Amino acid sequence: MQGDSRAVSARVIRDGDAWAADRSSPLALPLLILMALMSAGLVVYAAGNWALGAGFGAAVLAGAALLGWYRRLYPQEVAVGEAVPDWTVARAAADASNMAIAVTDRAGRLVCASDLFGEWFPGFPTPPHITGDSSLSDNLGNAARAAWRDGEARVEGIVQGALRLDAVLCRTGRSEDYLLWRFSPVRQPSALDDVHRLLIGEAGRQLGEAGIMAVMIGGEGRIRAANGAFLLRAAGRIDANITGRDFAAHMRVDDKGRLFLAREESGGIPLRLLQVPLKRAAQSAGAQDGPMLLLLIDEPAGNAGGTSALSYIETLLSLLPFGLAMADRDGRVLFMNKAFSRAAGVKPEEKPSYPGDLVVREDQAAVADAVRRFAVGPQMSGDVAVRMRNQPDEPIALSLAGVRGLGEAAVLLSLKDNSEESKLKRQVAQATKMQAIGQLAGGVAHDFNNILTAIIGHCDLMLMRHTPGDSDYDDIQQIKSNSNRAAGLTRQLLAFSRQQTLRPQILQLPDIVADVSNLLKRLLGESVKLEVSHGRNLGAVRADPGQLEQVIVNLAVNARDAMPDGGTLNIQTYGVPAAKVREMRSDILPPADYTAVRVSDTGLGIPPDILSKIFEPFFTTKELGKGTGLGLSTVYGIVKQSGGFIFAESELGRGASFVIYLPVYQGADVDQAAQPKAPARRSETWGTGTVLLVEDEDMVRAVAERALSRQGYKVLTANDGEQGLEVLGGDEKIDLLISDVVMPNMDGPSMVARARASHPDLPVLFMSGYAEEQLRKSIDIANVAFLPKPFSVSQLAEAARDALAMRPAAE
Repeated sequence: MQGDSRAVSARVIRDGDAWAADRSSPLALPLLILMALMSAGLVVYAAGNWALGAGFGAAVLAGAALLGWYRRLYPQEVAVGEAVPDWTVARAAADASNMAIAVTDRAGRLVCASDLFGEWFPGFPTPPHITGDSSLSDNLGNAARAAWRDGEARVEGIVQGALRLDAVLCRTGRSEDYLLWRFSPVRQPSALDDVHRLLIGEAGRQLGEAGIMAVMIGGEGRIRAANGAFLLRAAGRIDANITGRDFAAHMRVDDKGRLFLAREESGGIPLRLLQVPLKRAAQSAGAQDGPMLLLLIDEPAGNAGGTSALSYIETLLSLLPFGLAMADRDGRVLFMNKAFSRAAGVKPEEKPSYPGDLVVREDQAAVADAVRRFAVGPQMSGDVAVRMRNQPDEPIALSLAGVRGLGEAAVLLSLKDNSEESKLKRQVAQATKMQAIGQLAGGVAHDFNNILTAIIGHCDLMLMRHTPGDSDYDDIQQIKSNSNRAAGLTRQLLAFSRQQTLRPQILQLPDIVADVSNLLKRLLGESVKLEVSHGRNLGAVRADPGQLEQVIVNLAVNARDAMPDGGTLNIQTYGVPAAKVREMRSDILPPADYTAVRVSDTGLGIPPDILSKIFEPFFTTKELGKGTGLGLSTVYGIVKQSGGFIFAESELGRGASFVIYLPVYQGADVDQAAQPKAPARRSETWGTGTVLLVEDEDMVRAVAERALSRQGYKVLTANDGEQGLEVLGGDEKIDLLISDVVMPNMDGPSMVARARASHPDLPVLFMSGYAEEQLRKSIDIANVAFLPKPFSVSQLAEAARDALAMRPAAE
């Protein structure tokens, strides 16, 4: 450790040996004798007895001798002042790990740090200011505050020169008054691991059977792994352990420069050595100080290595799991294995003449020049960034290495098959984009709901002053109708962003299909035939029946539009047990019991390039003005918010199918039938009492105040939670609190939590443009109702009446 650790260790050592210095002092024995004589004199003076005084003095001397003997047997280290940690132990543990470690105290001072910390961060800077990057310092500072608060925090992806580090912070110490910083390097996927598994596995055995000895060595020349063929010939046993030994010690060179195994002293067969660099060599020409794969084959008699040696190498390359190819000095392709062909997008019947044929036209000259450069001169390796013909938008690295002694072969080319990696990147980017669009849609819908609440409310208030036949009645009714259409659009946006308010029930999918079948027959028309079939013993699901009906209607309407000349729409429900899900081997669908509904048509089908985009919002293939592009995105959002999964299957000219999997509900009330919808109460909405209305939007507060006043209530208003508490603390008795959930300064739930301290039985009605499920954690308070925006005057009056009915009977 650095810093204070050396001073602390020195102080502990000095304090521990303090008593030894006193004990070895030359004045210690005279002082003890003087103390014994003085004690004996005092006893004689007090008691007048010389014998008693002499005995007391002898006892003092004996006790001092016993104490000295005990301290010699059991020496102790005594620290002066406050006890301090022994940082020497921590230093030894830190230096033995592959992590840079630092410790800071509550004041943010660097108490100690490991040697590796000083190497990675010169000058031993105090975290979080380990580099000059202010954004990194801010991230580490936030993590430090989180670690002091929660006990642990983490920061990933710290770039320090060529290093990429992850930092883990944790609170430690007896009193948890220290912060431990651990910086560890991120382990990048490496070809070394693939080669190591290759040599010690089945592929290594197959290489041995083909007569190829394979060894992987590090930059220092020591063996890291070898296949059985090399172990048997170099060490005499196939189970020999030669890891860590010098590779050169197992080889010998004769006076003609031929290479042999050292164990085969006489009668040995000369060997041909092929070196495959596993990562970029040093910048100096010809330097080979990185890990390498060494391939050893017997030199055929009477052959300088040509065709037979090349056949051995081609056999080897065909077995390797990564893409490799060989080219001659003129740049012609001699061989490529299947992994290389797959990564380059080469079909089995094709065989390119030159490596440049694999890349786009703009990169062909650079590839040809690189091949010629590596084919002559010293052996070296390097990378060239190219764009392949099959993937022109994604540059990849083409690795080249010069090889010698393989006849026509002069350049070894390596290409990584990153198709799966590219696919994962696209999926992550798509998921990130959908999440961002969902968050944006939810926020827009919330703000738009406030505006629609004011428009619909004012329309209702104006309609109360007009009767059918008035000149303005139809215009007001048209405004309200258009506002309700806009409210439907916001509900679709909320459905896509999985932020809508659901009313889940325990139900059976066949019942939902039966309820919506009559509507579907009218929507589909006479040219489309509807077929419905149900499986047996279907498990109950928990979902919102109204939303499931919307899902089926949306899918049916899309299927109708895909069959302009008529066709058949098939709706099928069936059970999918967990065993069947495991057989499907889906990466998305977890094993469980599901009840599925399949909606299939015999229409035109969906092109493959469009199939991956159909659930995106505002994406439509219909003509302008005939679709909003929210139908399938709404379906996707409802299914996902209900805990289910949806998959699309299609083939051009043979129709499309949408399969929805909903998990079987396993709750205690699974056997209960879905409750029929209760008829809407037509009782009077007039009421009495004082209502406190808390709303930060002026237009919403104004229309709600007028609507409640017309229903007979006395209304007090407030702009936010703090003003609401002031009104609630006044002399006026409040019978009902109506509040928005999200407000500046103090939100609705925080206000209600404080109000319940003085008004424990006060009924509360929350209203919000966000979904109830999204706010459930914050509004999970007893005696609370919820009204989603936008709402009409009559809906607000009914909600206020029902909320007042929640008051205890004693009132």
